[in-house]
Amino acid sequence: MERNNLFPVFLKLESLHTLIVGGGPVGLEKLSAILKNSPAARVTLVARNIQEPIRQLAADHPAVKLEERNFKLWDLWDKDLVLLATDSKSLHETIRNFARGKKLLVNVADTPELCDFYLGSVVTRGNLKIGISTNGKSPTISKRIREYLEEAIPEDINELLDNMQKIREQIKGDFSHKVKVLNEITASWLGSSIHK
Repeated sequence: MERNNLFPVFLKLESLHTLIVGGGPVGLEKLSAILKNSPAARVTLVARNIQEPIRQLAADHPAVKLEERNFKLWDLWDKDLVLLATDSKSLHETIRNFARGKKLLVNVADTPELCDFYLGSVVTRGNLKIGISTNGKSPTISKRIREYLEEAIPEDINELLDNMQKIREQIKGDFSHKVKVLNEITASWLGSSIHK
């Protein structure tokens, strides 16, 4: 049976430097996704033409730098992640090859076979963040699951997380005892949430 073998990771983008190549609707989509999750992310976006919505979004985020020009090889020099969002497959392949030579992780819009990582749908409620991946097969299903979880997870989940942290800090005993107590507490919470 086929399965998703991706390793889920949550990155601290404010301590990394991300390059986006592409200034159209896909570049906007990638930049918006990054800034929605990490408003202080350090991003450089390079494109021959940068659309106005990208300029407006960047104006509200001082760590975003826009370069209206063609991609240059040196754009990769101080970057940690690369997102390719142009309409040129040959440009994507060229940049990806250079980036891989520098050991950079690359995401290529709408080309799963060229990606080292995918940008999945994300549900955020306070400190709770859930990433959803369909292994690059269906962003639409990913979006629908995100919408379902946004409805299902209560707005006050942060209060529960804060309380669980306080409880965890107060439990005495070894690791296995703490896990047992926390499992009992969360099992009863889950049961009551399902039956509401």
